[in-house]
Amino acid sequence: MPVHASPSGPSVVLAGGGTAGHISPLLAIARAVVRREPAAKIVAVGTASGMETRLVPEAGFELATIDRVPLPRRPSIDLVRLPRRLAGAVRQATEVLEQADADVLVGVGGYVCTPMYIAARRRGTPIVIHEANTRAGLANRVGALFTEQVGKAFPETKLRHARLVGMPMRREVSQLDRDAERTAARRGLGLDPERPTLVVTGGSSGALSINRTLAEAVEALSRAGIQTLHITGRGKGLMDDDGVPLAAEGYHQVEYVDGMELAYAAADLLVCRAGAGTVCEVAAVGLPAVFVPLPIGNGEQALNARGLVEAGAALLVRDSDFTPAWLEREVLPLVADPVRLKEMAARARALGVRDADDAMAEMVMEAAQA
Repeated sequence: MPVHASPSGPSVVLAGGGTAGHISPLLAIARAVVRREPAAKIVAVGTASGMETRLVPEAGFELATIDRVPLPRRPSIDLVRLPRRLAGAVRQATEVLEQADADVLVGVGGYVCTPMYIAARRRGTPIVIHEANTRAGLANRVGALFTEQVGKAFPETKLRHARLVGMPMRREVSQLDRDAERTAARRGLGLDPERPTLVVTGGSSGALSINRTLAEAVEALSRAGIQTLHITGRGKGLMDDDGVPLAAEGYHQVEYVDGMELAYAAADLLVCRAGAGTVCEVAAVGLPAVFVPLPIGNGEQALNARGLVEAGAALLVRDSDFTPAWLEREVLPLVADPVRLKEMAARARALGVRDADDAMAEMVMEAAQA
Protein backbone atom coordinates (compact mmCIF):
# COMPACT_ATOMS: atom_id res chain seq x y z
CA MET A 1 0.00 0.00 0.00
CA PRO A 2 1.39 3.49 -0.83
CA VAL A 3 2.67 5.63 2.03
CA HIS A 4 -0.28 8.01 1.90
CA ALA A 5 -3.22 5.67 1.37
CA SER A 6 -5.91 4.68 3.82
CA PRO A 7 -9.41 3.38 3.17
CA SER A 8 -10.86 5.41 6.04
CA GLY A 9 -10.24 8.95 4.74
CA PRO A 10 -11.43 10.92 1.71
CA SER A 11 -10.16 9.74 -1.66
CA VAL A 12 -8.40 12.56 -3.51
CA VAL A 13 -7.21 12.14 -7.10
CA LEU A 14 -4.81 14.81 -8.39
CA ALA A 15 -4.15 15.18 -12.12
CA GLY A 16 -1.26 16.94 -13.81
CA GLY A 17 2.25 16.28 -14.95
CA GLY A 18 4.82 16.48 -17.68
CA THR A 19 6.86 19.30 -16.16
CA ALA A 20 7.95 20.38 -12.71
CA GLY A 21 5.69 23.42 -13.15
CA HIS A 22 2.69 21.12 -12.86
CA ILE A 23 4.09 18.45 -10.57
CA SER A 24 5.43 20.73 -7.83
CA PRO A 25 2.08 22.40 -6.97
CA LEU A 26 0.32 19.05 -7.30
CA LEU A 27 2.59 17.50 -4.69
CA ALA A 28 2.34 20.56 -2.45
CA ILE A 29 -1.45 20.29 -2.48
CA ALA A 30 -1.28 16.55 -1.81
CA ARG A 31 0.99 17.07 1.20
CA ALA A 32 -1.28 19.80 2.57
CA VAL A 33 -4.31 17.50 2.25
CA VAL A 34 -2.48 14.79 4.18
CA ARG A 35 -1.45 17.27 6.89
CA ARG A 36 -5.07 18.29 7.21
CA GLU A 37 -6.45 14.74 7.02
CA PRO A 38 -3.79 12.07 7.62
CA ALA A 39 -6.19 9.29 6.61
CA ALA A 40 -6.74 10.73 3.13
CA LYS A 41 -6.11 8.42 0.21
CA ILE A 42 -4.02 10.15 -2.45
CA VAL A 43 -3.63 9.08 -6.09
CA ALA A 44 -1.78 11.23 -8.62
CA VAL A 45 -2.46 10.89 -12.34
CA GLY A 46 0.06 11.62 -15.07
CA THR A 47 1.51 10.08 -18.21
CA ALA A 48 4.10 7.35 -18.55
CA SER A 49 6.63 9.73 -20.09
CA GLY A 50 6.57 12.73 -17.74
CA MET A 51 8.73 13.71 -14.78
CA GLU A 52 5.91 12.53 -12.53
CA THR A 53 7.04 8.92 -13.04
CA ARG A 54 10.02 9.77 -10.83
CA LEU A 55 8.84 12.65 -8.65
CA VAL A 56 5.48 11.27 -7.50
CA PRO A 57 6.77 7.91 -6.18
CA GLU A 58 9.75 9.70 -4.58
CA ALA A 59 7.22 11.81 -2.67
CA GLY A 60 5.53 8.65 -1.40
CA PHE A 61 2.33 8.86 -3.41
CA GLU A 62 0.67 6.39 -5.74
CA LEU A 63 0.84 7.22 -9.45
CA ALA A 64 -1.66 6.15 -12.09
CA THR A 65 -1.05 6.89 -15.78
CA ILE A 66 -3.28 7.55 -18.76
CA ASP A 67 -2.47 8.26 -22.39
CA ARG A 68 -1.03 11.63 -23.33
CA VAL A 69 -3.47 13.47 -25.62
CA PRO A 70 -2.06 16.80 -26.83
CA LEU A 71 -4.53 19.07 -28.57
CA PRO A 72 -3.23 19.99 -32.06
CA ARG A 73 -2.95 23.73 -32.69
CA ARG A 74 -3.39 23.45 -36.47
CA PRO A 75 -5.03 21.09 -38.98
CA SER A 76 -3.14 17.79 -39.15
CA ILE A 77 -3.64 14.05 -39.07
CA ASP A 78 -3.42 14.29 -35.29
CA LEU A 79 -6.49 16.52 -35.32
CA VAL A 80 -8.38 13.85 -37.25
CA ARG A 81 -7.33 11.25 -34.69
CA LEU A 82 -8.14 13.45 -31.71
CA PRO A 83 -11.74 12.32 -31.00
CA ARG A 84 -10.77 8.64 -30.86
CA ARG A 85 -7.66 9.28 -28.77
CA LEU A 86 -9.52 11.57 -26.39
CA ALA A 87 -12.33 9.06 -25.96
CA GLY A 88 -9.78 6.39 -25.08
CA ALA A 89 -8.10 8.64 -22.53
CA VAL A 90 -11.48 9.51 -20.98
CA ARG A 91 -12.18 5.78 -20.55
CA GLN A 92 -8.82 5.39 -18.82
CA ALA A 93 -9.55 8.42 -16.64
CA THR A 94 -12.91 6.97 -15.64
CA GLU A 95 -11.21 3.72 -14.61
CA VAL A 96 -8.77 5.66 -12.42
CA LEU A 97 -11.58 7.53 -10.69
CA GLU A 98 -13.59 4.34 -10.21
CA GLN A 99 -10.67 2.35 -8.84
CA ALA A 100 -9.82 5.16 -6.43
CA ASP A 101 -13.49 5.61 -5.51
CA ALA A 102 -12.67 9.29 -5.86
CA ASP A 103 -14.43 11.84 -3.68
CA VAL A 104 -12.81 14.76 -5.52
CA LEU A 105 -10.59 15.40 -8.54
CA VAL A 106 -7.91 18.10 -8.33
CA GLY A 107 -6.44 19.33 -11.62
CA VAL A 108 -3.36 21.52 -12.03
CA GLY A 109 -3.20 21.57 -15.82
CA GLY A 110 -1.39 19.61 -18.50
CA TYR A 111 -2.32 16.99 -21.07
CA VAL A 112 -3.91 14.54 -18.62
CA CYS A 113 -6.34 17.03 -17.16
CA THR A 114 -8.80 17.38 -20.05
CA PRO A 115 -9.81 13.68 -20.08
CA MET A 116 -9.79 13.63 -16.27
CA TYR A 117 -12.12 16.65 -16.11
CA ILE A 118 -14.48 15.10 -18.65
CA ALA A 119 -14.51 11.77 -16.81
CA ALA A 120 -15.13 13.45 -13.46
CA ARG A 121 -17.95 15.52 -14.90
CA ARG A 122 -19.66 12.42 -16.29
CA ARG A 123 -19.15 10.51 -13.04
CA GLY A 124 -20.39 13.36 -10.87
CA THR A 125 -17.07 13.72 -9.05
CA PRO A 126 -16.47 17.25 -7.70
CA ILE A 127 -13.63 19.10 -9.44
CA VAL A 128 -11.10 21.52 -7.94
CA ILE A 129 -8.63 23.37 -10.17
CA HIS A 130 -5.39 25.25 -9.64
CA GLU A 131 -3.98 27.43 -12.43
CA ALA A 132 -0.30 28.28 -12.04
CA ASN A 133 0.25 30.62 -14.99
CA THR A 134 -0.81 34.12 -15.89
CA ARG A 135 -2.30 32.72 -19.10
CA ALA A 136 -4.54 29.80 -18.25
CA GLY A 137 -3.95 26.60 -20.17
CA LEU A 138 -6.57 25.03 -22.39
CA ALA A 139 -7.20 22.07 -20.08
CA ASN A 140 -7.99 24.29 -17.12
CA ARG A 141 -10.18 26.54 -19.25
CA VAL A 142 -12.21 23.44 -20.11
CA GLY A 143 -12.25 22.25 -16.50
CA ALA A 144 -13.41 25.62 -15.22
CA LEU A 145 -16.66 25.09 -17.14
CA PHE A 146 -17.46 22.24 -14.74
CA THR A 147 -16.70 23.76 -11.33
CA GLU A 148 -16.65 26.92 -9.27
CA GLN A 149 -13.76 25.67 -7.12
CA VAL A 150 -10.83 27.33 -8.94
CA GLY A 151 -7.66 28.81 -7.48
CA LYS A 152 -5.03 30.85 -9.30
CA ALA A 153 -1.46 31.88 -8.56
CA PHE A 154 -1.45 35.31 -10.22
CA PRO A 155 -3.97 38.16 -9.92
CA GLU A 156 -3.82 38.80 -13.68
CA THR A 157 -4.98 35.31 -14.65
CA LYS A 158 -8.35 35.32 -16.36
CA LEU A 159 -10.16 32.07 -15.66
CA ARG A 160 -13.80 31.41 -14.90
CA HIS A 161 -14.62 31.38 -11.15
CA ALA A 162 -10.91 31.72 -10.19
CA ARG A 163 -9.89 33.31 -6.91
CA LEU A 164 -6.38 34.24 -5.91
CA VAL A 165 -4.71 31.69 -3.63
CA GLY A 166 -1.06 31.89 -4.71
CA MET A 167 1.25 29.06 -5.76
CA PRO A 168 1.31 25.86 -3.69
CA MET A 169 4.94 25.07 -2.91
CA ARG A 170 7.05 22.92 -0.62
CA ARG A 171 7.08 24.17 2.95
CA GLU A 172 10.88 24.04 2.93
CA VAL A 173 10.60 26.96 0.50
CA SER A 174 7.52 28.79 1.72
CA GLN A 175 8.72 28.82 5.34
CA LEU A 176 12.36 29.61 4.54
CA ASP A 177 14.11 32.24 6.67
CA ARG A 178 16.93 33.32 4.35
CA ASP A 179 18.73 35.39 6.96
CA ALA A 180 18.77 32.57 9.49
CA GLU A 181 19.82 29.91 6.98
CA ARG A 182 22.31 31.86 4.85
CA THR A 183 25.55 30.82 6.54
CA ALA A 184 24.64 27.14 6.79
CA ALA A 185 23.37 27.07 3.20
CA ARG A 186 26.54 28.61 1.84
CA ARG A 187 28.74 26.22 3.75
CA GLY A 188 26.60 23.29 2.62
CA LEU A 189 27.09 24.33 -1.00
CA GLY A 190 30.83 24.82 -0.61
CA LEU A 191 30.65 28.61 -0.68
CA ASP A 192 32.33 31.33 1.39
CA PRO A 193 29.80 32.38 4.06
CA GLU A 194 30.92 36.03 3.94
CA ARG A 195 31.33 36.71 0.23
CA PRO A 196 28.70 38.42 -2.00
CA THR A 197 26.92 35.59 -3.76
CA LEU A 198 25.26 35.33 -7.15
CA VAL A 199 23.24 32.22 -7.98
CA VAL A 200 22.48 31.53 -11.65
CA THR A 201 20.09 28.83 -12.85
CA GLY A 202 18.13 27.98 -15.94
CA GLY A 203 16.01 25.44 -14.10
CA SER A 204 16.41 21.68 -13.82
CA SER A 205 16.90 21.38 -17.59
CA GLY A 206 19.29 24.31 -17.79
CA ALA A 207 19.28 27.24 -20.22
CA LEU A 208 21.98 27.23 -22.88
CA SER A 209 21.85 30.96 -23.57
CA ILE A 210 22.20 31.82 -19.87
CA ASN A 211 25.02 29.30 -19.54
CA ARG A 212 26.88 30.77 -22.50
CA THR A 213 26.67 34.32 -21.16
CA LEU A 214 27.87 33.26 -17.75
CA ALA A 215 30.77 31.30 -19.22
CA GLU A 216 31.97 34.50 -20.88
CA ALA A 217 31.50 36.56 -17.71
CA VAL A 218 33.16 34.38 -15.07
CA GLU A 219 36.42 36.34 -15.11
CA ALA A 220 34.59 39.66 -14.66
CA LEU A 221 32.61 38.20 -11.74
CA SER A 222 35.80 36.94 -10.17
CA ARG A 223 37.55 40.32 -10.54
CA ALA A 224 34.56 41.99 -8.87
CA GLY A 225 34.98 39.78 -5.79
CA ILE A 226 31.67 38.00 -6.39
CA GLN A 227 31.32 34.27 -5.85
CA THR A 228 28.97 32.54 -8.25
CA LEU A 229 27.01 29.34 -7.85
CA HIS A 230 26.10 28.30 -11.38
CA ILE A 231 23.46 25.57 -11.61
CA THR A 232 23.93 24.52 -15.24
CA GLY A 233 21.23 21.86 -15.56
CA ARG A 234 21.65 18.11 -15.87
CA GLY A 235 24.18 17.14 -18.53
CA LYS A 236 25.02 20.77 -19.31
CA GLY A 237 28.20 21.35 -17.32
CA LEU A 238 30.49 23.94 -18.91
CA MET A 239 33.91 22.97 -20.26
CA ASP A 240 36.86 25.04 -21.43
CA ASP A 241 38.58 24.59 -24.80
CA ASP A 242 40.56 21.64 -23.43
CA GLY A 243 37.46 19.78 -22.27
CA VAL A 244 38.13 20.57 -18.61
CA PRO A 245 35.27 21.86 -16.42
CA LEU A 246 35.20 25.65 -16.54
CA ALA A 247 36.95 27.13 -13.51
CA ALA A 248 37.72 30.56 -12.08
CA GLU A 249 38.33 32.00 -8.64
CA GLY A 250 35.02 32.15 -6.80
CA TYR A 251 33.13 30.27 -9.55
CA HIS A 252 31.32 27.08 -8.58
CA GLN A 253 29.33 25.06 -11.08
CA VAL A 254 26.98 22.19 -10.34
CA GLU A 255 24.45 20.52 -12.59
CA TYR A 256 21.72 20.31 -9.99
CA VAL A 257 20.91 21.35 -6.42
CA ASP A 258 18.75 18.96 -4.44
CA GLY A 259 16.48 21.41 -2.65
CA MET A 260 16.44 24.87 -4.19
CA GLU A 261 15.78 26.38 -0.77
CA LEU A 262 19.54 25.98 -0.18
CA ALA A 263 20.32 28.08 -3.25
CA TYR A 264 17.68 30.66 -2.29
CA ALA A 265 19.17 30.98 1.19
CA ALA A 266 22.72 31.25 -0.11
CA ALA A 267 22.00 33.89 -2.77
CA ASP A 268 22.21 37.64 -2.50
CA LEU A 269 20.82 37.77 -6.05
CA LEU A 270 19.31 35.13 -8.33
CA VAL A 271 19.49 35.08 -12.14
CA CYS A 272 16.87 32.74 -13.56
CA ARG A 273 14.07 32.08 -16.02
CA ALA A 274 10.59 33.34 -15.12
CA GLY A 275 8.56 30.17 -14.84
CA ALA A 276 5.50 30.59 -12.67
CA GLY A 277 6.86 28.43 -9.86
CA THR A 278 10.20 30.21 -9.73
CA VAL A 279 8.60 33.67 -9.72
CA CYS A 280 6.27 32.73 -6.86
CA GLU A 281 9.05 31.07 -4.86
CA VAL A 282 11.30 34.12 -5.26
CA ALA A 283 8.52 36.30 -3.87
CA ALA A 284 7.73 33.92 -1.02
CA VAL A 285 11.32 33.83 0.24
CA GLY A 286 12.03 37.51 -0.46
CA LEU A 287 14.91 37.05 -2.90
CA PRO A 288 16.01 39.79 -5.36
CA ALA A 289 16.08 38.40 -8.89
CA VAL A 290 17.04 39.06 -12.47
CA PHE A 291 14.53 37.33 -14.73
CA VAL A 292 15.54 36.21 -18.22
CA PRO A 293 12.25 34.95 -19.69
CA LEU A 294 12.25 32.02 -22.06
CA PRO A 295 12.30 33.56 -25.55
CA ILE A 296 9.84 31.08 -27.06
CA GLY A 297 6.15 30.60 -26.45
CA ASN A 298 3.46 33.22 -25.94
CA GLY A 299 5.34 35.63 -23.70
CA GLU A 300 3.93 33.99 -20.60
CA GLN A 301 7.16 34.12 -18.59
CA ALA A 302 7.51 37.88 -18.97
CA LEU A 303 3.93 38.22 -17.74
CA ASN A 304 4.70 35.99 -14.75
CA ALA A 305 7.53 38.32 -13.71
CA ARG A 306 5.75 41.60 -14.33
CA GLY A 307 4.37 42.10 -10.81
CA LEU A 308 7.77 41.74 -9.14
CA VAL A 309 9.47 43.90 -11.76
CA GLU A 310 6.91 46.69 -11.47
CA ALA A 311 7.25 46.57 -7.66
CA GLY A 312 11.00 47.09 -7.89
CA ALA A 313 11.73 43.62 -6.52
CA ALA A 314 13.34 42.27 -9.68
CA LEU A 315 14.90 43.17 -13.02
CA LEU A 316 13.79 41.82 -16.38
CA VAL A 317 16.01 41.37 -19.42
CA ARG A 318 15.22 39.77 -22.75
CA ASP A 319 17.11 36.58 -23.50
CA SER A 320 18.80 38.19 -26.50
CA ASP A 321 19.92 41.15 -24.37
CA PHE A 322 21.37 39.03 -21.59
CA THR A 323 24.97 39.41 -22.73
CA PRO A 324 28.25 39.51 -20.79
CA ALA A 325 28.28 43.29 -21.25
CA TRP A 326 24.76 43.62 -19.79
CA LEU A 327 25.66 41.36 -16.90
CA GLU A 328 28.77 43.42 -16.11
CA ARG A 329 26.83 46.69 -16.38
CA GLU A 330 23.71 45.72 -14.42
CA VAL A 331 24.38 42.65 -12.27
CA LEU A 332 27.85 43.32 -10.88
CA PRO A 333 26.92 46.68 -9.29
CA LEU A 334 23.69 45.22 -7.92
CA VAL A 335 25.38 42.29 -6.17
CA ALA A 336 27.73 44.80 -4.55
CA ASP A 337 24.89 47.03 -3.30
CA PRO A 338 23.50 45.52 -0.06
CA VAL A 339 21.19 48.47 0.58
CA ARG A 340 19.42 48.09 -2.77
CA LEU A 341 19.31 44.31 -2.40
CA LYS A 342 17.67 44.63 1.01
CA GLU A 343 15.02 46.96 -0.43
CA MET A 344 14.34 44.56 -3.31
CA ALA A 345 14.10 41.63 -0.91
CA ALA A 346 11.51 43.42 1.23
CA ARG A 347 9.44 44.32 -1.82
CA ALA A 348 9.55 40.75 -3.09
CA ARG A 349 8.53 39.28 0.23
CA ALA A 350 5.64 41.72 0.53
CA LEU A 351 4.18 40.21 -2.64
CA GLY A 352 4.83 36.61 -1.64
CA VAL A 353 2.07 34.15 -0.76
CA ARG A 354 3.19 31.39 1.59
CA ASP A 355 0.01 29.46 2.41
CA ALA A 356 -1.40 28.55 -1.01
CA ASP A 357 -1.03 24.83 -0.31
CA ASP A 358 -3.26 25.11 2.74
CA ALA A 359 -5.77 27.29 0.89
CA MET A 360 -6.05 24.69 -1.86
CA ALA A 361 -6.30 21.83 0.65
CA GLU A 362 -9.22 23.59 2.32
CA MET A 363 -10.91 23.94 -1.06
CA VAL A 364 -10.30 20.23 -1.78
CA MET A 365 -11.71 19.05 1.54
CA GLU A 366 -14.80 21.21 1.16
CA ALA A 367 -15.43 19.74 -2.28
CA ALA A 368 -14.81 16.18 -1.06
CA GLN A 369 -17.35 16.59 1.73
CA ALA A 370 -20.01 18.29 -0.39
